[in-house]
Amino acid sequence: MTSRVHARSRHTRQGGFALLIVLWTLAGLSLLVSIVIATAGTELRGVRALRLSAQMQEAADGAVWQAIFHAMDRSAARWALDGRAYVTQMEGLTFTTRLHSEAGLINPNTAPRPLLAALIEACGGTATQAASIAASMVEWRSSAQGNVAAMRARYLAAGLTYRPPQAAFQTIGEIGLVLGMNPDLLRALTPHLSVTQPNDPDITQADATVRQALRRSGEFPPPSPSGDKNRPNSFRVEITVQDGHGGRAARQAVILLTPATQPGTPLTDMVHIVQLQQEK
Repeated sequence: MTSRVHARSRHTRQGGFALLIVLWTLAGLSLLVSIVIATAGTELRGVRALRLSAQMQEAADGAVWQAIFHAMDRSAARWALDGRAYVTQMEGLTFTTRLHSEAGLINPNTAPRPLLAALIEACGGTATQAASIAASMVEWRSSAQGNVAAMRARYLAAGLTYRPPQAAFQTIGEIGLVLGMNPDLLRALTPHLSVTQPNDPDITQADATVRQALRRSGEFPPPSPSGDKNRPNSFRVEITVQDGHGGRAARQAVILLTPATQPGTPLTDMVHIVQLQQEK
C-alpha cells in the first residue's frame, strides 16, 4: 500500500514538473512572438516613413515646376518675385513657395572691375584689398592667357597649389578660391552676387549695398525696361513641403528664363534650371 502511495506521489511530481516546463515553454514562445510582432511593426513604420519621405521629396521637385509656371503666368494671378510666401495644399501636404528676383544682383562674370572693387569695399574690404581682389577676379574669369607663369607664381607664393582656370565662375563659392579672398568677405559678398543673372543690375530692384557700389564705381545703368518679354531674367525659388506630422522636405533652385528663339518653341525650351539643391 505504501509503495503505491509513493508511486502516485512520484507520478504527481513528474506531472507537475512537466506542466511547469510546458508553461515556461509557452511563455517563452509568447515572448518570442511578441518580439517578432514588435520588430515587424517597427520595420513597417520605418518603411512607411521612408515611403512618405520619398513622396515628399518628389512633391518638392514638382513644386519647382509649379513655381516656374506661376512665375511665367502673364495674368494678374502671376506670382511675384519679391519673396512673399505662396501657400498651397495638395494631397495632405502644405507647400510654401517664395520667389526672389535676381535682377538687382551683380554677376561676377560680367561686372566690370571698378564695380567689383566698389562692391568689395562696400562689403567691408579696404580700398587696396578691394582693388587687388577685383583684379584677381577678372584674371580668374578672363579667357586671355596673359603671363600664365607669373600668375602661377603669385598663387604659389600665397601657398595655393592651383592657378586661375581663366573661365567663368560656376558658383559663388568658387570666388573663395580667388587670390586675396577670405571667408568673412565672401560671406558678405554672397547675398549681392549671382552667376546666373544675365543683365546689368536693375537699379529699381538692387539692395542698398549694390546701389552704393554702383554709385561709387560710376557704373549706374538705367532702369531695365519693364515688361520686356525679350529680355532674359533669373530668379531663385525656395520651397518647403510639410505633411502636418513633422515631415518636411525643401528645395532651392535658380531658374534662368530666356525668350523663345522661334514662334511655337515649347515652354521647357525657355526654362533652364541652373541649380537645384536639396536642403540638408
